[in-house]
Amino acid sequence: MTINCKGQLIDLSTPKVMGVLNVTPDSFYDGGKYKDEASILKQVEQMLDYGATFIDIGAYSSRPNADHVSEDEELHRILPIVNLILNTFPETLISIDTFRSKIAKHCIEAGGALVNDISAGKLDDAMLPTIAELQVPYIMMHMRGTPQTMQGLTDYDDLVKDILFYFSERINATKALGIVDVIVDPGFGFAKTLEQNFELLNKLELLKMIENPLLVGVSRKSMIYKTLETSAKDALNGTTVLNTIGLQKGASILRVHDVKEAVECVKLVESLKR
Repeated sequence: MTINCKGQLIDLSTPKVMGVLNVTPDSFYDGGKYKDEASILKQVEQMLDYGATFIDIGAYSSRPNADHVSEDEELHRILPIVNLILNTFPETLISIDTFRSKIAKHCIEAGGALVNDISAGKLDDAMLPTIAELQVPYIMMHMRGTPQTMQGLTDYDDLVKDILFYFSERINATKALGIVDVIVDPGFGFAKTLEQNFELLNKLELLKMIENPLLVGVSRKSMIYKTLETSAKDALNGTTVLNTIGLQKGASILRVHDVKEAVECVKLVESLKR
């Protein structure tokens, strides 16, 4: 199972790690931490040294009830960071975390490698045609509504069945446009209650019937720290536990804040398989 990133075939038969770099002031865990060029480059260098295959850059916080950010502001935040990283570490495979086609287009043309869309094209009708034009790998996530409304949209007939139907419809839409590399993200924490998040993780292997690579993003999320009655900053151990379960249930990519620990998870689980 491979995806083509800027002419480089990435083999996902061994799971890969995607390091998160939020350049938003209000991200739930690391908001405002990376404000200047030195801190950004230091963090990226560390993630690459620890073994991240991708660096995921987001400039619009998707946490519940996040503030709305204009398209111009999002572009103003993210594009200079893409340029900065690629000028310093030109081989970096940057994932552009956005649901807006304009942001995706500008950042891919600046050297980004793939697009990570929390809305699977549902918040911007031009997104899928733009991905088809750019011919880059596309991560589509399951969500209902928007970050501002999603927490009130958790009524499912059958959670996993509804998610499978959602991806079936969305993948058909990408195939119709000739999009080749599609990765699915079940969207832990997005339009799902605490109990639904754990139900989804427990049945995660059922998503393998989609036959697309699976991305798992549980890093320091509320399903961990609320269950443990702690905080996001103290949720690394819990993240490692759930990442391990995700790998055992078929994850091809772990999207994380803590790359070193996630890479260790992959190595240990792969050794267990062998």
